[in-house]
Amino acid sequence: MYDFCINGGGMVGAALALGLGKQNYNVAVIEPNLPKEFNAADGPDLRVSAISEASVTLLKALGAWPFIEAMRVKAYRGLSVWESPNSRTDFTADSISMTHLGYFVENRLLQLGCHQALAKYSNVDVISGHSVLNILLHSHATLTLSNNQKLEAQWLIGADGANSQVRSVAGIGSTGWQYAQQAMGITIKLENPVQPITWQQFTPKGPMAFLPMFDNYASLVWYNSVDELKRLKSLNSVQLKNAIISAFPKELTENNNDFEIVDKAVFPLTRSHANQYIKGRCVLLGDAAHTINPLAGQGVNLGFKDVEAFLSVTSEHLSLASDEFSVSLTRHFEKPRRRDNLLMMTAMDGFYTLFSNDITPIHWIRNQLLSVAQRIEPAKKEVLKYAIGLR
Repeated sequence: MYDFCINGGGMVGAALALGLGKQNYNVAVIEPNLPKEFNAADGPDLRVSAISEASVTLLKALGAWPFIEAMRVKAYRGLSVWESPNSRTDFTADSISMTHLGYFVENRLLQLGCHQALAKYSNVDVISGHSVLNILLHSHATLTLSNNQKLEAQWLIGADGANSQVRSVAGIGSTGWQYAQQAMGITIKLENPVQPITWQQFTPKGPMAFLPMFDNYASLVWYNSVDELKRLKSLNSVQLKNAIISAFPKELTENNNDFEIVDKAVFPLTRSHANQYIKGRCVLLGDAAHTINPLAGQGVNLGFKDVEAFLSVTSEHLSLASDEFSVSLTRHFEKPRRRDNLLMMTAMDGFYTLFSNDITPIHWIRNQLLSVAQRIEPAKKEVLKYAIGLR
């Protein structure tokens, strides 16, 4: 019998498996679709995440970051947000005596780096190519896979995404909604190397963001209505490029930095929060427990914070069958993580509401906020430290 069975070997699930393996627990990870091996000649993946310094610290401690960094990452040193040129706030790594603010990394490479690090742990079994057909929950968890293999574990971890199978089987409810807007992710290749600066302009229809990637590549994020993004998605590359040039700020193509479209996709925006993270012998982490508006790029960073909190409990090596372990999980994992995740979700919703409309008084307020934020250096530093996970 395994100590822990993790359903889902994505970024969060694989990171948790690394931590538990390092703590000498016997772990099974079920991941039907392992990430494709890295090939430097391949172009970038469409899905990319902003990784905070706090998340990098965790990934280093788990032994995954050297593998990730050896593939490709993009450190960024500047962050700018604005609605109009006179209400711009610029954050820099230098202002808080850092060399960089964080990294942009393709999701697949984050996952792959964790799995490469997992290879050295004989006490962690990664089961791929098969999905979970059935889960029975009693004093422990029994899972039947699509090849009829059966697994037993003292604890079942749901790291299986927004449509979590574990959450459903455990009977854990959730609250949330789908936002009226959606987001289009667009990978572009510019003529010149990309500067280590990310920016976001707010408009009444939603923000437009620029995320630097490796070499000459970058990712654009375009929020808009469902109908408008459906129209934009139907355009050919030349038409879409012209639409981007017309809509996006001049920062995109300044210094005659031309670009070409590499890939595009539209993603729904949802908010979801599980009513509880622990039920019986089941635990939820990452998107299985919470999904958030990706406005500030906090999604996977919240998942890594879940991992850190969970590992702080398992590091005590209490008996997994004891009430003491269950109580410690509730007190030191579930309660603080539900509170902090809810706080971040609420803050992002407030930010989203504040900046995604064209009501005149609110328009004035948000421009004043951005202008003041630019001028008050101590407050700006504290906001920046919180954003990159140093607070």
